[in-house]
Amino acid sequence: MALSARLWRLLPSGRGAAPGLRLPAGAAGSRGACGRRRIGGPEVMGNPGAFRRSLLFSALSYLGFETYQVISRAAVVHATAKVSGVEEVLAQADYLYESGETEKLYQLLIQYKESEDAELLWRLARASRDVAQLSGTSAEEKKLLVYEALAYAKRALEKNESSFAAHKWYAICISDVGDYEGIKAKIANAYVIKEHFEKAIELNPKDATSIHLMGIWCYTFAEMPWYQRKIANMLFATPPSSTYEEALGYFQRAEQVDPNFYSKNLLLLGKTYLKLHNRKLAAFWLVKARDYPAHTDQDRQIQTEAAQLLTGFSDKN
Repeated sequence: MALSARLWRLLPSGRGAAPGLRLPAGAAGSRGACGRRRIGGPEVMGNPGAFRRSLLFSALSYLGFETYQVISRAAVVHATAKVSGVEEVLAQADYLYESGETEKLYQLLIQYKESEDAELLWRLARASRDVAQLSGTSAEEKKLLVYEALAYAKRALEKNESSFAAHKWYAICISDVGDYEGIKAKIANAYVIKEHFEKAIELNPKDATSIHLMGIWCYTFAEMPWYQRKIANMLFATPPSSTYEEALGYFQRAEQVDPNFYSKNLLLLGKTYLKLHNRKLAAFWLVKARDYPAHTDQDRQIQTEAAQLLTGFSDKN
């Protein structure tokens, strides 16, 4: 299994899952939604501008969002005449994202692809990635969108290196590009991915999603099969490595920051404890994952996997 596939099979594909890494704070479900999504998450509350947008969203929601009745009837979002500045565009974008309107969100944001605003650009990177993950997207279109997403995320970082979301989505997009660039590039990219996840956490320690993703990075390299380790050792003097203990620390921290924020984090806590041979705590977290309210297809898949792992406990007793 390809290295990047091993990394991202643990992620929602499809917050940034379905389509795409639509993670709970910022990651699967129908048409681009994942986990427990909410406007009041870390990406919204991380700075005063985002907070003002959340207030704007609340006001627009109260008024019924008449604008979006027009959007829902249109194949292409003609938003230019309906917004009067970046704040309004961002509020529209956040509403469409939280509504799982993947294609409409992309059509809105692609109009601003030449923007110099980092908040618009990382959202466009996320939207491009989400469209790439849609089942109706051809392989050729997917590759094009994946590289475009990386370009937008890179520009977002260039415009604002202090944006935790730009660092997070840049790391995610680099991982996607690795699927097209071979094993050596994938392993080399792993260092960059880790660096930007860590920077995202440094900039916003309350973003449970970034912490969760760092845990997945650690879990993936702790779980790496011997033959992949051998390849990595041949290519690099010091290939990426980690331990289940490190992964556990990040999953626990994410849960402390935002309890029950994401069914996948509960499942991975259980699976990590299994790797560490702590069946009691593994069962505790697997039960929580199994009983997590299923809002998306991914939640249901996680419920099934957790139930199967718990059944394995019973079979050994």
